[in-house]
Amino acid sequence: MSSVAKSLLPARRRLRLDPASKLYFPYEPGKQVRSAIRIRNGTKSHVGFKFQTTAPKSCFMRPPGAILAPGESLIATVFKFVEHPENNESSQDQKSRVKFKILSLKVPGPMDYVPELFEEQKEQVSVEQILRVVFLDPDRPSNGEAEAAAGGGGCGGGGPEEAPEDNAGPKIVGEGLVIDEWKERRERYLARQQGEAADSV
Repeated sequence: MSSVAKSLLPARRRLRLDPASKLYFPYEPGKQVRSAIRIRNGTKSHVGFKFQTTAPKSCFMRPPGAILAPGESLIATVFKFVEHPENNESSQDQKSRVKFKILSLKVPGPMDYVPELFEEQKEQVSVEQILRVVFLDPDRPSNGEAEAAAGGGGCGGGGPEEAPEDNAGPKIVGEGLVIDEWKERRERYLARQQGEAADSV
């Protein structure tokens, strides 16, 4: 097959992301909040990934990139500063401006991650996923919570503010949050919101 024909074929996904298409953040204006994403190499080759955002001054990820061996996974933490709303701007308006992108690059074997790899071999770089922002807003459950509930297997992060009954807060793995624990906390939070709504009817 010619290189031209290969270039016309859709790129096969190299990475498995959890959550697959959204990043969940607690909506706390004026604070730096965080979310988490599990990135797994689903191929039999070493794969590098790189994080990009449309808002580099207010968002960053740790680690910003890495080389993953076949089947290897890691939990990365995404930090975002939530600006105070201006002129009745909602959390929906804020999230529409910010996009996160995960890029991937197949590499010949184990090596140190350097961002320049993606510039030197840009023709081999694939866009794995563009992630949308979802805010979990304790004051307006019809906003972020409804979308998060519909999103299913999502995850996020933050302090104990969004789940007051949890005094210990989320566990930390490196700089990443334990995703399963966040799912449980979010489900309990949504159940409590739904219970309060039922009581008020």
